[in-house]
Amino acid sequence: MMYRTVGFGTQRRYLKPWMIAVLIVLSLTVVAVTIGLLVHFLVFHQKMEYYHGSFKILDPQINNNFGQSNTYQLKDLRETTENLVDEIFIDSAWKKNYIKNQVVRLTPEEDGVKADVIMVFQFPSTEQRAVREKKIQNFLNQKMRNLRALPINASSVQVNAMSSSTGELTVQASCGKRIVPLHVNRIASGVIAPKAAWPWQASLQHDNIHQCGATLISNTWLVTAAHCFQRYKNPHQWTVSFGTKINPPLMKRNVKRFIVHENYHSASREYDIAVVQVSYRVTFSDDIRRICLPEASASFQPNSTVYITGFGALYYGGESQNELREARVKIISDDVCKQPQVYGNDIKSGMFCAGYMEGIYDACRGDSGGPLVTRDLKDTWYLIGIVSWGDNCGQRDKPGVYTQVTYYRNWIASKTGL
Repeated sequence: MMYRTVGFGTQRRYLKPWMIAVLIVLSLTVVAVTIGLLVHFLVFHQKMEYYHGSFKILDPQINNNFGQSNTYQLKDLRETTENLVDEIFIDSAWKKNYIKNQVVRLTPEEDGVKADVIMVFQFPSTEQRAVREKKIQNFLNQKMRNLRALPINASSVQVNAMSSSTGELTVQASCGKRIVPLHVNRIASGVIAPKAAWPWQASLQHDNIHQCGATLISNTWLVTAAHCFQRYKNPHQWTVSFGTKINPPLMKRNVKRFIVHENYHSASREYDIAVVQVSYRVTFSDDIRRICLPEASASFQPNSTVYITGFGALYYGGESQNELREARVKIISDDVCKQPQVYGNDIKSGMFCAGYMEGIYDACRGDSGGPLVTRDLKDTWYLIGIVSWGDNCGQRDKPGVYTQVTYYRNWIASKTGL
């Protein structure tokens, strides 16, 4: 047998050393580029994938006490469930692909509560989603059989892949979530809120002029202060804008109607709450989201840190601002707020104070109707107060007075269904 060599006839040709070197370099370059492209495709071009999971938490006591003041309050159950799903995936082979989960619904049923969860992963597109869907379901089913934190019916576990657009919109529509890290100072000193920091904040405008703040609680409803509509009562002359600037607005909607609390009286400032319905539903995004409403039974302790935002004036007698500002304040106890040198008997049921007794940080003219918010351990935000009234702006012994949302929680539900 003859070896076939490169050449013609019996004359052999050898590559020169420099040509061999060039070929080696070219070969290594091709290999490096190929590996680089492969890594880039597998690592940097991984796709975000969304999966809808559901399962039943088996405990009759959860259903019987649902929404009441006990260890299985809605907020606590939501946090426990999200923490549970986090732990399951983070402590597994899925940890490199798992991003987060979000409970989007808790539904009371006869023998417990059904939890609907959106799970977010990041995968290279090298496997069919239907295959991964089944793997995730089997994995959850297996892990939930031996849980002690919550009694879950493992056989009820269902997982379905979602389109990226549907999954993203579902997560965005969930209440009380923001994408911007929290770095808050004060309103009075002119600290401007970062873009998308407070996505539920809105500006209520009469004839396109800012009058009050408002807070988005669904894709069609906002909550604000009743006194905002004391002068102008025609809803068709009102508009709502969204975003951290009034002009230009990120989004704008016409007002369909507003409902002022039936018992509101300007003299006593009691029942200072109203809800506003827009004519066309809001499109949720990273910049525009709804906030969560607390349960009527929820309580918030004095000295807790809370946050106010608004387009109001920077000082008493000033003008509203075009850019949203933010401040961090403290809840003040009723015992302090009802002292004679503070507000005395002017503080009624359904009101509470927040700010600092030494003044400085406070809401002001144009902030009325805007949100006072707090967050839980899962970084979910809740509306607990509505800017209502106060003596001057940022004065000593005269903190801001807020409408207590939990006090009017059932009224909000009766008007909006939320």
